[in-house]
Amino acid sequence: MDQDKEKILLSVIVPCFNEIKTLDKVINNIQNSPVDPKEIIIVDDYSKDGSREFLKKINTKNIKTIFHNKNLGKGAALFSGISIARGEIIIIQDADLEYDPNEYPTIISPIINDKADVVYGSRFQGGQPHRVVYFWHRIGNGFLTLLSNIFTDLNLTDMETCYKAFRGELLKQIKIEEKRFGFEPEITAKISKLDCRIYEVGISYYGRTYKDGKKIGWKDGVRAIWCILKYNLLR
Repeated sequence: MDQDKEKILLSVIVPCFNEIKTLDKVINNIQNSPVDPKEIIIVDDYSKDGSREFLKKINTKNIKTIFHNKNLGKGAALFSGISIARGEIIIIQDADLEYDPNEYPTIISPIINDKADVVYGSRFQGGQPHRVVYFWHRIGNGFLTLLSNIFTDLNLTDMETCYKAFRGELLKQIKIEEKRFGFEPEITAKISKLDCRIYEVGISYYGRTYKDGKKIGWKDGVRAIWCILKYNLLR
């Protein structure tokens, strides 16, 4: 069957910026994850560490690559990837090794079973393993999730999680405006205003340190607060 006409169950959107140390392994992990058929859409956000050159050499049928001509941010990369995604379900996967693609079945099962339209993979639910890293990151995450919940009237435990899965047709209806890490509170505010079913499932988390390449910082936290107010109160 022509791949362009083949039914795709899952689109995995991978925003990438300077992830050469983990890129090959995360692609292999996604390929070996127990969900098929799937497509992998990797958006390079103008990497300078060799990630771009590595991706240009990929010639695999179910992998698509998009290359930004300048660094625009995670939200912009997600927008580019979502615009060409063909999957019935779309999931977001960072290009590092903090999240485990083997957990895709757990995350998307509420959608497949027609119980949910959106599923958040919570790092703070269930009994999965979690690397112990930064105290203030955990406090900040809890504060942002609480603030978001106050305005959305949701009871999420992990608004900032990378693992978010959506019905493809639903996600494509939403205009993404935030170019950096403000995507998380923005998308949460926007789906809270739709007539959709939102679930959470517990996932594992293998957090990395700044030495390992972690990028999010306090300025992104301040921006997240603004986004929570902007997309809940001013829209």
